[in-house]
Amino acid sequence: MRSLKQTDILTGSIPKQLLLFFLPIWFGTLFQQLYNTADTLIVGNFVGTNALAAVGATGAFVNLLVGLFVGLCSGAGVVIAQSWGAHDPEAVDRQVHTALVLSVGLGALLTVLGFASATPMMRLMGTPEEILADAALYLRIYSLGMIPQMLYNMGTNILRAIGDSKRPLYFLIAASLVNIVLDVVFIAVFGWGVAGAALATVLSQVASAVLTLRCIAGSEGTPWHIRAEKLRLHTDVLAAICMIGIPAAAQSAMYNVSNMLIQSSMNSFGTSTIAAWGVYGKIDFVFWMTINSLGIAITTFAGQNFGARQYDRVRNGVRVCMAMAAGVTLVISVVFYNAAEPLFRLFSQDDAVVAVGVGMMHVLTPVYITYISIEVLSGALRGCGDVRVPTLITVFFVCGLRVLWLTLMVPRYHTIATVELSYPLTWTLASLLFILYYKRGGWLNRCKAAKGLE
Repeated sequence: MRSLKQTDILTGSIPKQLLLFFLPIWFGTLFQQLYNTADTLIVGNFVGTNALAAVGATGAFVNLLVGLFVGLCSGAGVVIAQSWGAHDPEAVDRQVHTALVLSVGLGALLTVLGFASATPMMRLMGTPEEILADAALYLRIYSLGMIPQMLYNMGTNILRAIGDSKRPLYFLIAASLVNIVLDVVFIAVFGWGVAGAALATVLSQVASAVLTLRCIAGSEGTPWHIRAEKLRLHTDVLAAICMIGIPAAAQSAMYNVSNMLIQSSMNSFGTSTIAAWGVYGKIDFVFWMTINSLGIAITTFAGQNFGARQYDRVRNGVRVCMAMAAGVTLVISVVFYNAAEPLFRLFSQDDAVVAVGVGMMHVLTPVYITYISIEVLSGALRGCGDVRVPTLITVFFVCGLRVLWLTLMVPRYHTIATVELSYPLTWTLASLLFILYYKRGGWLNRCKAAKGLE
């Protein structure tokens, strides 16, 4: 029942196994981002700056809604990875069915929340009146795809938890191609503007969900094979998922609330800046998806090896992952800094948008390195079941401090650079705290005691 590739996470070369697990996640995240990047490219070139700004203005709130559930998905992934590493197929079976029921219920809740709050939230964030209607329309249509998006995310976490990071990649490639084709048809051919961009994204999310569920449902003879009669919430499993997932969801929510405040600050500088910040987010995502993919890889790696009681292998995996993160971050920083203008011109030919965007790139890309410890160390700790202290560090010393900076400093020094400086200041402090806690915090003994392990 356990394939060689799944077993290699517990026994094979650490650099090789992390890389083999990381690459499909990275490519999968890349194609997932193509959903919104295709929207941005086609909207920016076929509709105009106002429509581009409208799509960009929704990003922070969308990430808040989705991030809440993705945190819970990570909780499911951790408990499944630990059970799979501990050779407990009955627990995996119960966890998978509980996770899928949870995803449908929360997806429905997010659909209602996103649809109902679209216009009020865009107003609250200070979205300029000339793009408000388009931003709210995009958000309402996008919200209709929450259930399939949640099912895809949960299904992906299930597959990755048992060591399969390749099939989620294949599903996303197919879905991304659907998205790009529909973007061209709905926007460039039919002229549906931001509504067409949102509809194309929703339909592509449906495609990824269908493919993922077909894969899990067709896995006869495995603990993660879906059977309709077993689809229910097991309260003990739900409690275990929530114990890890709720802090992760809260952490994600705080990140996204602080990013919404940053979006609100950017909104105060006008449409060109809003458009530039939206485009920067699409370029900047290459860094985020890389570090996040490494975080997911080390979470699964640590979870399975912790479940198998291979604690030295957990620590060695963290060292390897940190080295990989540092190397790739330096390469991305150098490339982005020197190629800022041509990258921006892929999305917009508006000289004002490009000028603002290049300035953003030159402030933020050199300080990416200050973030990597947060993602890698929190991922490893989460994989072993330690979420409380990492969540507190992130909530107070990344998000809370960022909110304080935006509240106190931006009104006094009202520049784009002042807003951007909220990132490196908070990353640096939080990274130092994560390193100190990882080295001196006694987290591994607490995780073993909580699981009754030696």
